[in-house]
Amino acid sequence: MALNNGLRSCASKLMNSSGSILSKPASREFHSSGMKMMGGHGHDEPFYLHAKHMYNLDRMKHQKLKMSLSVLAAFSIGVFVPVYAVIFQQKKTAS
Repeated sequence: MALNNGLRSCASKLMNSSGSILSKPASREFHSSGMKMMGGHGHDEPFYLHAKHMYNLDRMKHQKLKMSLSVLAAFSIGVFVPVYAVIFQQKKTAS
């Protein structure tokens, strides 16, 4: 009998406390933190000083050598990677 009364009082306390939790209104809203400014002015000066003249290719030293090497490197990567992938796949399926 005492156990029954104890369970009943525990259940009533639990129902009262969960009722107050369920009665709270739910709110749907977006929340985010504030935007962090880099350096206080939106940019870091030392890292962006070169940006004005970054793409002046006509004033580049050894332009013909650098451009031809970069085009050759990009072309060779674009050719040799798929060729290697096909050869690797064919070796894998053959064994």
